[in-house]
Amino acid sequence: MKESRQKMIVELINEFEIETQEELSRLLLERGYVTTQATISRDIKDLNIKKVPGKNGRAKYAIPAMSGKTEPDSGYLTAIKGTVLSVEAAENIIVVKTAAGMAMAAAAAIDSMNIEHVLGCIAGDDTIMCVVKSVTYVDNVVKELSTLLAKI
Repeated sequence: MKESRQKMIVELINEFEIETQEELSRLLLERGYVTTQATISRDIKDLNIKKVPGKNGRAKYAIPAMSGKTEPDSGYLTAIKGTVLSVEAAENIIVVKTAAGMAMAAAAAIDSMNIEHVLGCIAGDDTIMCVVKSVTYVDNVVKELSTLLAKI
């Protein structure tokens, strides 16, 4: 049941611009899947589903790039184009400044790049903190991140 439900979630997210768990729950119910909010929340986490800006400018659920990619998936490209203002290192943390309101989308894009030695990103409104495994890797990560973001 879980596998079937999660497959349906992926299909729905690829077909519709789903903005909330309630909307996803309603669409699942219309297709015969009775779920709770907690189950949907777990499925979203299991499937590594992220929120990205939709066509209407509001956040929607999206399936991130498959692991192993070194470039952000196309769903993130338009979301972060021109929004990254600076990339700066502080010990083993990389601070990325973005345009107001764009840090979450940019952090999701950075996470989808699967840059070696980056453990993860935390986003606020206009600032992202990327944690690097060790200070010895920071310069290389900053260079790689800057290069990848310049391509967008």
